Amino acid sequence: MKSLIEEWKYVVSSKFLLTIFIGPLIAALFFGLMFSKNQISKSPVVVIDEDHSAYSRQLISKMNASQYMKVTNVFAGRMDPDTLLANEQAVAVIVLPEQLELRKLQGKSSNIGILMDNTMPSGLMGIRTAIQEIITTENTTLSMTRLGQNGMDAETAKGLISPLSLQQRMLFNPTTSYVSFMVLGFVNIIVLMMTTSAAGSIAPRLRKEGKLLANGVSPFHLWVRSVPYAVLSTFSLILSYGLLKQVGNMRFEAEPYVFIIPLLVYSFALSLMGLLIGYTAKDAAKVGLRTSLVLYPSFLATGIQLTPLAFPMFFQVIAWALPMNWLNRLIRGMAFRHGSLTAYSLEIGALLIIIGVASLLIGLLMLREVRKANSPLEQRADSGVLSVSS
Repeated sequence: MKSLIEEWKYVVSSKFLLTIFIGPLIAALFFGLMFSKNQISKSPVVVIDEDHSAYSRQLISKMNASQYMKVTNVFAGRMDPDTLLANEQAVAVIVLPEQLELRKLQGKSSNIGILMDNTMPSGLMGIRTAIQEIITTENTTLSMTRLGQNGMDAETAKGLISPLSLQQRMLFNPTTSYVSFMVLGFVNIIVLMMTTSAAGSIAPRLRKEGKLLANGVSPFHLWVRSVPYAVLSTFSLILSYGLLKQVGNMRFEAEPYVFIIPLLVYSFALSLMGLLIGYTAKDAAKVGLRTSLVLYPSFLATGIQLTPLAFPMFFQVIAWALPMNWLNRLIRGMAFRHGSLTAYSLEIGALLIIIGVASLLIGLLMLREVRKANSPLEQRADSGVLSVSS
């Protein structure tokens, strides 16, 4: 208890108390507002109309009416797509060929070309879907018209042309909002960086002050000092998530008083991992470099910007040792899908295992340090005995 009180007093008087709240909240506010309207619903496209017919103008109107793209320019003659896409005023060029209307009236097929700039794949979001929907609708309408002219009723014609229809729904993040994964990841990374750095400096600071073993050799005296950092990090995260929900329209379905339980477990795992990483550092200033061992893998391999399924199984297994891997899974499960706490015992159990392993390793490091500290005393005692006997 004495160690816990001492650490709370230190945390209250340090900069950590302010930075752990101000840093994530500023990031949540800035990035939440920045990406609150990130849904790319009107990607700019350019159309080259070589047909100049009423039907081609009709198709262009349907393209422009799509929720996925906006026709910014229509050119009458063929142009180099590199020129049209060079200044990034458009992300795709759609080419309507000559005799498009004539071939339609003759019942012949035509090829419509679409050239897309894939240097920024996010700008193409929905364009393929929009074009495919327009083409499918046109094909169905034209075919049903011809069959109707031959005496077939509309229902039979529809069943003959398209016996199967697809209905799809995007769940949990239907608008592909960046706030629900990328911005949220930025906030989590900031808290991770601050918490591991602050908790990692505990042992070097106490060693420098001569207090590391002052309260006994039990690892509990050191372990309990991670409590303030875990508690403050938990409340910082829950406040940041609430701010993202307000300014960034982030989906958050779990009740805060329920989600705070796995969040506390995560923060304890994170604090103990920082404590373990920084234990052997000679100076608190060197702890920041060591936190990169957790920071960079957490940013790359835990599902912030890219799903872990995109990595080979080896890297997916390595990510199991990172607390943020399980936090992201808990967020996607409980917060986004509104899953119950009992449904995510695997993720919470993994965090508890990380806590146990980190605590065991911290205990072994303390035991080694105690033995090193006792060795000179034993040597001095032995030399004293020898001098008295002589």
